[in-house]
Amino acid sequence: MQQQASAHQRSAELQRRSLSQRSCFLGVETWAELVWERWDLGGEFTKTLYLKNVHSKLQKLRFKPPVTKFFTTLFPQVITLSPGTSFSMPVTFRPLERCEHQDTIEFQSKEGTFQVSLRATIPRHTLELPESVQLPPCAAHHSTQTTFTLRNASKLRTCFRWEVGDPFQLSPESGVLGPSEEAQIVVLFSPLEARVYQLEASCAFGDQGENSCTLLLQGLSKYPYLDIRAPGEEQGCKLLEFGTVAFGSCLEKHFEISNPSPVTSSFSLSRLRRPALLESVFEYSLREGLVAPESSVQVPVCFSPVEVDCHSVEYLCVSAPGALSKKLIKLTGSCCGPLVSLSVSVLDFGCVAEGEQTMRVMQLSNPSTVVAQYQFDAGTDGHSVFSVEPPSGTLPPNSTLTLRLHFCPRHPIPHHRRLACLVMHREPLFLDVIGTCHSEQLKPAVLRARHLSTYLRHLGRGLTFYPPDILSAMLAHNKLELDRHGALKIPEDLTQEVVPPDPPTAKTPMEEYFLSEMAIARHPPGAPHPICHVSVDPPELLFYEPPNSQSRSLTLTNHTKGKLCLLWTSSPDCPFSVAPATCELGPLKTTDFRVTYSPRQANTVHSAQLECFAIYKVLRDHCLSEEVTLCPPWCVTVRVSGHSFQPGREHFNPCCSLTRPRVVFPALPEVSYRTVLLRNTGDLPLLFRLGLEECPAVSVLPPSGLVMPGSHQVLCFRSTPSEEHTDTLAIPLQLNASPKHTQELTVISVAEKPRVCVEGDGCVFFKPTAVGCVSERAVRVRNMSRIPLHYQWRMRASDANLLSVEPSTGILQPNESTVQHWHFAPREEMTYNMRPSLLLWPTQSQSPTNKKSCLFLKAVGVASKGSIEAGRAMTDLGEVLVGGCKSFEVPVVNNSSCPVSFSITVQQSIMDPSLKEEDCDDSLVLELETQRGCVPARSRLLLRCSVKPPRRALYCWSLKYHTLNASGSEQGCAQPLCQVRGQGVFPTLEVTDARGSGAADGLSKLQLWGLFSLEPLNTCLRRDPSPLELTYRVPTRHSLRRCPSVFTSSILDFNFGAAPLGSEPSCVLLVFENTGSIPVEWCFLLPEDQQIELEYWAESGDFTPTELQHMRVQDNRLFSISPSSGSLPPGQQRAVQFTYRHEFAGTDRLPVLLKLSYGREILLNFVGVTVERDQRYIYFNCSKHTFTPVVIGGFEPPKQVYELYNGGALPLRYHVDTEPLEQLTADNFGHPVLQCLTPYGEVQPGQTARTEWIFSPLEAKTYSVDIPIHVLEGDSALIRFEGSGFDSNALGMSAPFRMDPCRVPCTQRVPLPGQIVFLSQERVCLGDVPVCSRSTRLIFLSNVSHTERVLFSWNLTDKDRQVVEIHPEQGSLAADESDLCILTFHTSGSPCFYQLDLMCEVVSEEALLQHEAAVRQWEQEKERQATEFTLTEKELSSTSPSHRTHTQTLPPIRIISSSVCAGGQHEPRPCRAERRAQREASQVWRRPAPPRPALLHLGLTARSHSLLEYQTIFPTLFHTHHIHVVRLEQPKTPPSGSSESRPPSVNLPLLRQGAEREILTHTLTSIIRGLLDDPQFPVSILNDRDEPVPYFTQLRPPPPSRAPPSSTSQPSSARYGSPDTGVRDGESGVTGVPPLSPPPRPLLPPPQQPGSPRRVATEQVGEAAEASQNALREERERKSEETIRRLPEFGDLVEDVLMNTLKNLMTEAFLGELVLTARPRIIALPPVTQPSSNRKGSVSSRKMSRYPSLPDTAKDPLSGPKTNRGPDMPPAASPSNTAPRQ
Repeated sequence: MQQQASAHQRSAELQRRSLSQRSCFLGVETWAELVWERWDLGGEFTKTLYLKNVHSKLQKLRFKPPVTKFFTTLFPQVITLSPGTSFSMPVTFRPLERCEHQDTIEFQSKEGTFQVSLRATIPRHTLELPESVQLPPCAAHHSTQTTFTLRNASKLRTCFRWEVGDPFQLSPESGVLGPSEEAQIVVLFSPLEARVYQLEASCAFGDQGENSCTLLLQGLSKYPYLDIRAPGEEQGCKLLEFGTVAFGSCLEKHFEISNPSPVTSSFSLSRLRRPALLESVFEYSLREGLVAPESSVQVPVCFSPVEVDCHSVEYLCVSAPGALSKKLIKLTGSCCGPLVSLSVSVLDFGCVAEGEQTMRVMQLSNPSTVVAQYQFDAGTDGHSVFSVEPPSGTLPPNSTLTLRLHFCPRHPIPHHRRLACLVMHREPLFLDVIGTCHSEQLKPAVLRARHLSTYLRHLGRGLTFYPPDILSAMLAHNKLELDRHGALKIPEDLTQEVVPPDPPTAKTPMEEYFLSEMAIARHPPGAPHPICHVSVDPPELLFYEPPNSQSRSLTLTNHTKGKLCLLWTSSPDCPFSVAPATCELGPLKTTDFRVTYSPRQANTVHSAQLECFAIYKVLRDHCLSEEVTLCPPWCVTVRVSGHSFQPGREHFNPCCSLTRPRVVFPALPEVSYRTVLLRNTGDLPLLFRLGLEECPAVSVLPPSGLVMPGSHQVLCFRSTPSEEHTDTLAIPLQLNASPKHTQELTVISVAEKPRVCVEGDGCVFFKPTAVGCVSERAVRVRNMSRIPLHYQWRMRASDANLLSVEPSTGILQPNESTVQHWHFAPREEMTYNMRPSLLLWPTQSQSPTNKKSCLFLKAVGVASKGSIEAGRAMTDLGEVLVGGCKSFEVPVVNNSSCPVSFSITVQQSIMDPSLKEEDCDDSLVLELETQRGCVPARSRLLLRCSVKPPRRALYCWSLKYHTLNASGSEQGCAQPLCQVRGQGVFPTLEVTDARGSGAADGLSKLQLWGLFSLEPLNTCLRRDPSPLELTYRVPTRHSLRRCPSVFTSSILDFNFGAAPLGSEPSCVLLVFENTGSIPVEWCFLLPEDQQIELEYWAESGDFTPTELQHMRVQDNRLFSISPSSGSLPPGQQRAVQFTYRHEFAGTDRLPVLLKLSYGREILLNFVGVTVERDQRYIYFNCSKHTFTPVVIGGFEPPKQVYELYNGGALPLRYHVDTEPLEQLTADNFGHPVLQCLTPYGEVQPGQTARTEWIFSPLEAKTYSVDIPIHVLEGDSALIRFEGSGFDSNALGMSAPFRMDPCRVPCTQRVPLPGQIVFLSQERVCLGDVPVCSRSTRLIFLSNVSHTERVLFSWNLTDKDRQVVEIHPEQGSLAADESDLCILTFHTSGSPCFYQLDLMCEVVSEEALLQHEAAVRQWEQEKERQATEFTLTEKELSSTSPSHRTHTQTLPPIRIISSSVCAGGQHEPRPCRAERRAQREASQVWRRPAPPRPALLHLGLTARSHSLLEYQTIFPTLFHTHHIHVVRLEQPKTPPSGSSESRPPSVNLPLLRQGAEREILTHTLTSIIRGLLDDPQFPVSILNDRDEPVPYFTQLRPPPPSRAPPSSTSQPSSARYGSPDTGVRDGESGVTGVPPLSPPPRPLLPPPQQPGSPRRVATEQVGEAAEASQNALREERERKSEETIRRLPEFGDLVEDVLMNTLKNLMTEAFLGELVLTARPRIIALPPVTQPSSNRKGSVSSRKMSRYPSLPDTAKDPLSGPKTNRGPDMPPAASPSNTAPRQ
């Protein structure tokens, strides 16, 4: 059945696998492959391939059968599958070779093809197992395990065998798996170290282990860590206190063993080694166990004390395998016993007649919480005169028991007996009972309690051994006297004659009990006893042997000096009797008595105390005694016991129990006592006897006796422990007088010497200590004896000041340890060897002569001098926020061998020369977390400090230290530690960029910089805040008004300019950068952000006009800031967008407070103007304009510019009223101090017009004039123009000739939203340049978009084109492409200030194409509407209804005026006609508007100076500029007659700017570059020099005669000036006279004709003439080259070549293809051979060195070959043309 179940399970699993392997291909569900596993050669094995159409339409499949011959299937056909139908295709496999076979069946459909794999496999051994096994985390020296499944995936029987190394083990290590059988493999992980384990286990499997696989075993091991949780804690261990526990009870408490580690840990709990004979009173059942991670285990501990008034200490150790440390817990507890007391100590029965009986009552109290067992040591058999009821019992806690005492006298004498009440675990209590019996014949004196006190005094003085008559005689003869208590005493004068016996020493109750009971009997007979008056021997009689009637003798001895009467008390019912019953005994005499045991009943036991009262004979008659000499009688007792069991009779079986069968005496060599309780738990009497003969060192009272059923007997043990008793003693306890019923009491009476264990084997080593300091060392001392010890440390006199210990004295309980703290305070640098001693003595010792034990220790300490130093001599805190706090750490390093205690002092100095002396007296701003501390040896301590600077200044703090001695006082002088510097700073913020968008996109960066007062803003942000500005250090709502109070004097304007109503908002993007080194928090606060929110009833309804305006602006959000607050780390920047919405016409103002936390407050007045759309409006930023100062006495004052911005929606014309200028001219003697060169002009909407002005002061003063500027159909404005003149001679070098540096940033810091094209430089500041100069800059346009192509075009005005050229002016940029634009700036011939704003329009090509498509569609529709007409005849519609066409035309195309389409949303509601016009306008299809281009502003600023002025002011920069002749202007005439002229070139035609010059320049540049790159070109030039002169050179006209040198040099000097000036003054056209120039000559000198007379003469003259001709020819060549180089055209050509070269280099560098900062490569060239006289040799040498040895003709391509040189050319240009240009 099990096999069938397993087979069914396997088939179900295979079916699940087959279903899971089915796939869907193109809507056909089938198997992805067919696999044949079990096959044999020569057989046929067929499987069926099922095809199911899961698609919703009909499927037609074609298939290709398998290619190989091993697989066959149906003949190819079309398989038609309807939706949901299936098709079965049999596939047959016929194997002919024993190997693996693979093939495919390909199916084709309209949607595509798919394949089904056919595969036949050979059975192989295969095991399936996981790649890796992760074991649970395990503690070191522990083990964990897990399991994984090993499955035989083959059809073969497979053997396996594992091989793995430590700490992993696999079980089973080997085995056999049947086909598809599984086995669970157990992995055991037993690490020994804490680390990560990764090990591969190798498994060999197969028939012979020929195959193998691996398994990665991973395990993590950690060290175990266990902790103890207990209520208390001591140094070094936990503490579990049980407190005081009653004897006989058990208290249970528990502590926890916690495991905070992430691994399970085992633990074992054991006791520390304790003294050998010390009993364990703490019990715990949990010895070992496991603690799970992050959990704990409770360990219960029971405390069962066995000794009263004993303090028990024990230590438990918790250890874990592999743990690095062990944990200790201290168990402490003490035992308390009962506290029993009698209500009276003396009980007086008074006088009783003979034969009568009396009773007294007393109380026995137990106020403790412990049960008390008591027993009165008195007979209960009737022999005793005094009896107690009950004689024994148990007294519950906090209870009182009433006792009844009976007095039944039998003889007429005074009676006295000292009854002992034995209490378990306590000293016995004594009760003195007295009573007097009178008969008719004898009436002795009545005994009272006072007589007992007198007796005790007499006993102490040794007078009780004398009879009363002798004492009376001695008193009569004055040998005795009475003291103040009425007792007798020996007079002082007779003290020397009469030597009284030694008074008895103070005894404990237990000692008194033993001495009174048994010590007397042990005294040698006949020897005088110091305190005993009557003794008996033996004190115990045992009748344990047959026959039934037995008798024993006993002896009584009189130790007094008087005659005694001995009277035995007897009971008629008692089987014990004494004969004789009475007798008299002389002084110091002995007599014998006979005790007879006559039991009246057989087989029983008996026990009794026989009493004998001994009294002086004289006291029997009261007449013979006196009150003062009255002495109470002495009671002598004898313990008797016996039994009446017949021989062979079985004695009673005892049923009893002992509270402790083990009696342990203290380990002191002194008399000690212990109590044991014998309880009769049976219902028969129990007779007991202790065999003390075998243990003479121990005494027991009572040694024998009878215990009634249910009662108990308190046994008192006495012993003197000795060191000789090394073993335990056994005392037999015989019960019921039968040897069969004998038990043993174990007694331990071993004395021990005090023994302690000191940590470190008696040696205490101190770490090196600094002189004057104290080092501490903890030493543990443990009491290894059973004696509680007092200890005390003593030091030698020489070590007393160096060494101390705390505590110096104390008590050590047995097995207890304590921690002693030693202190070493050296006085000088040396090594100290000290010998402290430890005195020990027992705490329980009562002997005054007990010697103290002494233990010597060795203490070694090394003293040295220590010092500290800082890790860094100088700590620079950098910049610290004023008012803030900065914490830092100063590492204090101690390189000495001893710890150093120190104290730090700080001195502060302010290193700022700008501060006054009184300001430098600030309080100390550097705070130390601790000014005192200690640095361990060879370590460092981090001294935490904080700085709170109150002002902006440079602080310097000097830290010094003192070393501290043991008392904490400073010693020595202060030593420098380190210095700390810090700069108190305020948070800084700076605007680094400004961008405009929306309605402000037409404003340049320079205009935004002025409108928003960014330069003053940056200046204010750099200043320190005033104390008022720091009233609120952080943004706070503090005002109750809508216009908050202003605490700052810095007020600036943020002017958004002007824009038409309803236009896009004016958006200005400002980039704020934190230029400091501390973070800055900034916030823009609107008035409503500073106002405290009040309740509605608290607000008043009266508002000022200003408040109403502010409320309107804030409610409509006309001004917005995003983000309005933020925080900037040092060096970071953030873009803030300021927006002004043009929704209401007029001027809007709003005060906004810029607040820097802990910094400045600046009030920004936001100002924005909104203009009606039909209003012509010029926006004036302010009503005052100041010109740049101009020097007086100058001939050519510079032109200056004043800008007019059109803030409206309509173009306007302006007119500058010049009447005030004419008046100013008249006031200055007709001198035009201020001229307006462009008083009229037109400004387009959103554009800026630049008006030119000339300010020419006469005096060094300030001129001012108010000039009206009128706007046609608009408002006029009155602007005040001011200008200052200065005297250059008076100011000297400080004269403002130089142009102020431009502080507007030149690069864009942050992009605008949607911006994809950027300029590499947004501002070009050329500075000061001379007139008629040309400067060139390279500007890159970059398209950062990855997908979009853009078109750009520079929008230059006519005035801009006069001075600026940009090439190319337009073009396109592909995605991620950059283009280089060359900016060329030409200065005019007169000085001027240039302030240009060049705009580049950027349009997306895709948007432009969409616009063109929309325009074409609009034009087509327009053409259609122009040619389309509608027929309205009714006849046509009625006659031909079938040809009716339903069409819908588009709205008509009309041109709508701007007044209709520009209406704003806040205009008044239009009338009905206007609304109808608007509806018609909304239905008109307007012409598509072109896409709005993005504007890029390129600012250009420069100032041109006259040549003389520039050469004077900038002499070192003059040679860096190239002066163009064409730029020199004619003398100044009225503006209408001014013109410019340029003299023609000497030999070349004039090349104007334009396409012709560009084509020629490009052509020549390409030709020259190609010639220079051709290596054959220099060689051909050199070879042409050797060729003969061609014939056709003779056909040219003869050269003109050479002009004399004076005629050529003089005009050159007159026309072009000296070479130093570099200016062609002769051809400047200043005088208007045409320049005198020589006739034109060809550019290149013509060659000499071969047949000329000069050549024939030269051949005849000889070598001398040839040499002279060569020299003349070289001179002509040099002059011709110099003439060509001075030509302007040649300079322009060279400049173009250099410009193109630089353009290529910069483009490559910009694109990253060239690294300009890379290290240049050094190419070693062959040495240059010096040219020889042979031409061929020179040519070959030049070929070897291509460029260094090229002739001048090769270096200058325009100079031509030397063989074709003509005559000398006249100079045509001044040497100034050779200067480099920009």
